[in-house]
Formats: sequence, C-alpha cells, structure tokens
Amino acid sequence: MSATPDFAATLLPADEITAAVDGFLAASPATRSWDVETGVDWDDADAGLLTEGQRSAVQFVTLIEDHLPGYFDVYHRWFPVDDSVDLPVFEHNRELYHFTVRWAVEEDTHARALARYQLASGMAERSALRTELAIEGRKPFDLPYAHPVQFFAYALVQEKATQMYYQQLREVVGDPALAGLLTRLSRDEARHFSFMAEVVTRYLRVHGDAVVDPIRDVVAGFRMPLSDTLRGYWRWALKIADVADYDHTAAYEHLIKVIDRAVDARSDRVGELVDFVGQCRALR
Repeated sequence: MSATPDFAATLLPADEITAAVDGFLAASPATRSWDVETGVDWDDADAGLLTEGQRSAVQFVTLIEDHLPGYFDVYHRWFPVDDSVDLPVFEHNRELYHFTVRWAVEEDTHARALARYQLASGMAERSALRTELAIEGRKPFDLPYAHPVQFFAYALVQEKATQMYYQQLREVVGDPALAGLLTRLSRDEARHFSFMAEVVTRYLRVHGDAVVDPIRDVVAGFRMPLSDTLRGYWRWALKIADVADYDHTAAYEHLIKVIDRAVDARSDRVGELVDFVGQCRALR
C-alpha cells in the first residue's frame, strides 16, 4: 500500500513537521551519538551471566530491531520523496525525511549492537546469526493505516513500550555490559518517542477531533512489530515479558498524557478517546 490523495490532504502543514523535526535534531546533536565499535566494552560481554530467559529476550529484541529495512520502507512508501507527489507534499515529506534517516541510523545501530552482543558474549556464531536474521528480515512489513497521524501514533506507543522494556530488562540482567547497552538503547527510544509525541500533539492541535477516530483505531488494533510474521511470536513475547515484568499497554498511559497536553480542554470526542485508551490499558 502507498499514500493516496486523501492521505496527502490530511498531512500536517510543512511548517508544523519542520518545527517537530528541528526540535528533535536540536535535542539530538551528533556529539551525543554513540557507535557500536566504541560504545560498549565488548571484551566484558558474558552471556554466562544471564539466565536462559534473559538470553531469550536478547535474541527476541535483536530480531525485532534488525527488521529496520522493513520499517524504513513503510515511511518511504507512505511519505515518498520523489515525483509521485505534488510540490507541497514533497516539501512535507522531505522535512520528515530529515528525521527518518536519523532515526534509521540509530535503529540500525541498535540492531548491530544487539547482534554484536550475541557474538561477543558467546550467545551465537556469526554465520548462524546472520542467517537467522535474514530468514525473518526478508519477510514483508506493513501497517494497516490510511491516515498519516496513525503512523506517528503507532510509533509513539511502540517506541515508548520498547523504551520501557529495555529499562526494565536492564534492571534484571546479570551482565553489566548488556545493562550498559540497554541504557543506551532506552535513551534513544525515549528520544524517538518524544518526536512521535510532538507530531501527534501537532496533529491534535491542527486537526482536532478529525484525528480522534484514526488514533482510536491504532489503539484498538495495536500489535507490536512482527507479531504477524515472526515464528512463535506470541509464545516468545509472553516469555520475555515475564523476564522483565513487562506489559506494552503501560505505554498507553503516555499516549493519554500526550492527548491531555495537546488540548486546552477536551472536546466530547477527545474525552471519549481518552476513556477508550484507558479502558484498553485496564483490560490488558
């Protein structure tokens, strides 16, 4: 699937997305970045200090993070930067691209670092891990959305849930090298969440009630990435959730905070959305 004229008509004004991107980049200067080669003392990595469940969690999140080409392709298809769109849409998408390429570099760093941990700690052998990642990585990924705010609302919840998982996993792992790596990952995910929250905030302020139903649909059908393609996903997800006392719906509370900060006073429809999100959290 790809963007349609109706999709383009509901984009934020280019000035709005520019302000969000500029804010993210100003808060994320290159001097604060880290790299796989020097960011962790790999000689200290030791999977022997992990429980079987903790090793399984590392394997799981490595597969999730390594699917970056599929995630990035979603943005390329829905927010193209070529002559398939008219000039105002291109301007919007080109500004967004400044974020997505930085985000992609950081997420690719996560994937490489987690794979490097598996190799350095003795969890995996290089060729076997490369094949394992390729088997899952070549599977397609898409999101079933038709409104631009949905891509940001989905990523808001997903990035916050991932951040929270890394933080909670860090608190229980036995290997200090892995704990340090998880700290770096969680900080990056927190910044990514902040960007998505800023964009959703701007959609609510610009479009108001018109984005209530699209955001509601995201929450109603929310699933973490690869839940439909990764072999044994649900069994594996439940297992790693137990390792770190994790529930992705805890991120819904942060969506509610974003909604409340975005509007000066809740309309009836925004109030219904907040109630619905809260009910989804309670039910889970």
